[in-house]
This record gives sequence, C-alpha cells and structure tokens, in this order.
Amino acid sequence: MPDRKIIYLLNPISGTSKKDSLRKLIERETAAQGIPYEFLITDPRGHYDFLADKITQGNFTDVVMIGGDGTINQVTSVLCHLPIRFGIIPMGSGNGLARAAGIPMKPQEALALVFEGKSQKIDAFRVNGHYSCMLSGIGFDAQVAHDFANKSTRGLMMYTQQSIINYFKAHPYQFEIVLDNFSFFTDAFFISIANSNQFGNNFTIAPQASLQDGLLDIVVVQKMNKAKLPFAILQQVRGNNKLQQLVDDMSQKNILYFQTSSLVIRNIKHAPLHIDGEPRETAEEFEVNIMKDCFDLIQP
Repeated sequence: MPDRKIIYLLNPISGTSKKDSLRKLIERETAAQGIPYEFLITDPRGHYDFLADKITQGNFTDVVMIGGDGTINQVTSVLCHLPIRFGIIPMGSGNGLARAAGIPMKPQEALALVFEGKSQKIDAFRVNGHYSCMLSGIGFDAQVAHDFANKSTRGLMMYTQQSIINYFKAHPYQFEIVLDNFSFFTDAFFISIANSNQFGNNFTIAPQASLQDGLLDIVVVQKMNKAKLPFAILQQVRGNNKLQQLVDDMSQKNILYFQTSSLVIRNIKHAPLHIDGEPRETAEEFEVNIMKDCFDLIQP
C-alpha cells in the first residue's frame, strides 16, 4: 500500500519470547516493503497521550502493537479517535483480540498481514467509563486475573495454575442485572462481558461474539453444584449453549447467554473486576455501553 508510515510499539516484557530477533525481522521486512517506520517501546503505565501529536505531525498511518492484550487496550484506548490503522503482532499470554480477529499467532505471518491485510472497524465498550476492547469480567475470572497479576512469571501454565487454585476457593456472588425493559437478580460465580469471543488461548467463553455487530455478549455463570461447574463451562466453550430469551431460560439454565448493547450490573457483594484481563478496582454498580465502530484493525 503506498504512502504508509508505521510506528511499531514493542512491549519488551509481554509473553515469554525474546524480542531481538523479531525486531530484526520487522526491520528487514518493512525496509523491503519500502515503508518508512519507527520503533518505540511501550509504556508499562499506559501513557500514550504523546503519541497523538507524534502521529499527526509525522503523518503516520499505522500503529502496530507487538505485545499482548494489555498493550492493545492501553494503546487503542488513547489513540482510537485518530484516523489510523492498528495492527497486532501477538506476543502476549493469551492474545484474545488477535485470535478473535483471525490474526496469525506466528510473528512472521502476522507481519505479512500488516503489509497485505485490509482494515475493518471493530467495536469496543466502556465499563463505568473505563475502556475495554475485548472481554471484561466480574467474579471468579477477575479473581484469577488479580492473582495472576501478582505473580513474577506469566504464561498459560501460570494462568492455568491460578485458575485451578481459585476454582477450589470459588463462591457465587450476588448481582442484579438491569436491561432496557427487564431486570433480575442472580447468584453467579462470574459474569463475562464480551466483545471478543474469548479469554485468550482459544478459550471461547462467548462463541457467538462478533467484533463488529454493535452488541455485547453477556455470559452469566449462575450458582450451581461446584462439581457441575467445569462441565457447564465446557458446554459454553463448545458452543452448546445457544443465545437465550432470558424470561424463558433463566430459571432453567446454569449459564445464561444473551446479547445487548448496554446494561447495568449491580455488584451487591463487591465481586472483583477485570478489564481486558487486567485487574481493576471494583464498584457497587457497573454501567456498560458499546462503542460501535471504535477503531480500524488490520485483519485477514
């Protein structure tokens, strides 16, 4: 594509792979494409406001994020209002958004997509004003995220370990869910609010979720015998639970699965919160709203 100019944002600590060889690959391949580029290191605090002026003054057309879901959240939240394209070279622990968008996991293939792919608008959403572009959750999965964040090592093995530990400690929380014309109370182990279809690593908690349909997929894992919990979640992951009409199904289903563009969740027992896998401070009430066509993502 002519007249492109790329900023590569490299997260030096995401995932578990070394980045030196990847940087050399990107430099070589981008130069071969004849595209001007610049490398910058990601900011662990998520401070990217300075990039808006740099992009505008430098006539950059693309920001390519080399890292995981946390980096993607931080960068797109600050820059999504700009007329630029975002690319992803997945290097995180779960890579939920990249997987949902069909972006290859191999760096060389993901880089080729940056050069050859077309961009499409995708949605995001807000939880009490906090930006999320993938999947947020309240309850059990958020507790896993909080514990995972405190560990010195990352990766799928550590995440799995924390999930197992928290499974044995898990207990349901009380919620009230308020929709436009309907509300209900539930005791639930967790509630997932999904724009992307998965936590990452192809764990597809919301199989029908789309990045572009203007709707959020809500998954409510209700109180049940804990011995049944893994099997109920497995059914959800496999897509065996279809989207539901709540009035008919809520008293008969272990897991509720429905779509909406907005909702309010009253968090009666102060269950923990995560946003795109990163632990956040909880609240008594969460107001959740879709952000339709939030930013351009390079996809297959």
